[in-house]
Amino acid sequence: MIRAMIADDDALVRLGLTDLLDGDPGIEVVAQASDGLHAVEQATAHRVDVALVDVRMPRMDGITATARLRVLPHPPRVITLTTFDLDEYVYDALAAGADGFLLKDTDPAEILRAVHLVAAGSAMLHPRAARRLIDRYHRSGGPQATAARARLDKLTPRERDVLTLLARGETNADIADRLGMRESTVKAHVSRILTALEVTNRVQAALLARDAGLTA
Repeated sequence: MIRAMIADDDALVRLGLTDLLDGDPGIEVVAQASDGLHAVEQATAHRVDVALVDVRMPRMDGITATARLRVLPHPPRVITLTTFDLDEYVYDALAAGADGFLLKDTDPAEILRAVHLVAAGSAMLHPRAARRLIDRYHRSGGPQATAARARLDKLTPRERDVLTLLARGETNADIADRLGMRESTVKAHVSRILTALEVTNRVQAALLARDAGLTA
């Protein structure tokens, strides 16, 4: 069972998301928060697997809250959920450690899918956010790409294989099947990849791989 938390200053949004998530037999909403500071308090008091966090909230915004959540002793994975389709929110959320970025107009079935994917260790980005990130990193080129390739040089050939599939959005189970590994072995490779690349989650690793030209 995935233990979820919803952090949003709009009570109606919290109610709607709670009804949506609780309607999934694999998800239980164990906490709600009306602002970022409350979210950190709730995640400390309750074991939370996935937190859906709004960006614009009083007392503490969702970006700051995400960074605070990710350094807790038992950090939840975070999906940033916002009404505002602004580039800086995407970049800031990922830099803070978010594993997903969705707009509130995302189809309910996709929100549920995102919770399951993120809980399993994968990532989920709204298509427009993903496209902008890819375009931004492709445009950077030059020294940015050179620096990214230098960081990837720390990886073994097998780790590069895993990273290539990770960057294409494959789950650990998919990677294990494609490379003939146990899923536990893939998880160990992913952990070493994140450490070697000095990133905090799969999204950042995937962006670095794309920036280095490892994937199209």
